[in-house]
Amino acid sequence: MSSPASGQRPRSTAARTRGRGAALILALLCAAAVYGLDQGTKALVERTMTLGQQIPVIDGLLQWHYILNPGAAFSMGEGFTWVFTAIMAIVSIGILIYLPRVRSLVWAVSLGLVLGGAAGNLTDRLLRWPGFPNGHVVDFIHVQGFAVFNVADSGVVVGVILTAALILFGREPDGTRSGRDRPGIEGTGSAEAPRTGSAQNRVVDHDSSAGDASSEGAAR
Repeated sequence: MSSPASGQRPRSTAARTRGRGAALILALLCAAAVYGLDQGTKALVERTMTLGQQIPVIDGLLQWHYILNPGAAFSMGEGFTWVFTAIMAIVSIGILIYLPRVRSLVWAVSLGLVLGGAAGNLTDRLLRWPGFPNGHVVDFIHVQGFAVFNVADSGVVVGVILTAALILFGREPDGTRSGRDRPGIEGTGSAEAPRTGSAQNRVVDHDSSAGDASSEGAAR
């Protein structure tokens, strides 16, 4: 007869595998959505607008402003284009390597947003004018008094903020909360051992009392 632990282990392994598979699929879907929307809007801007053109959307708040950005997100660091190309490549590869370990769906969404945004701007760095690795990124979303950016920038920023919030609130990528759900740390296993031992001691004390009573009866 197999023990309960051995019977539960295959189901636990299967659940972990399903959780990782679902998280991986969700992350890749989020990344694909951000990447597709980013590249699609950039292509639309290039076809319908001239460089430098501005189109009001919400008066005093939002407009489309077509520019080419050699720097990082929000036009920062324009003199170090190749550095940002390398950083985005490293980030994208790192997330792809790490994703199979993720089981939390919220973590999958946050990493997927960052991956899609990084891949979107990386595509511009590699393929757009003036060419690899110094390609300029198409920016067109202009919030008055803030900056000109694109969908990829938005995906990266939202993903990073969500990741920071998950870390702040103690949510781990494997779906646990700050190690408290992991057996052997603060799980139920360590708490049950003393109760089991106490029960065994009570049984032994009961048997000893019964043995003493029998010996006393025999002496009489």
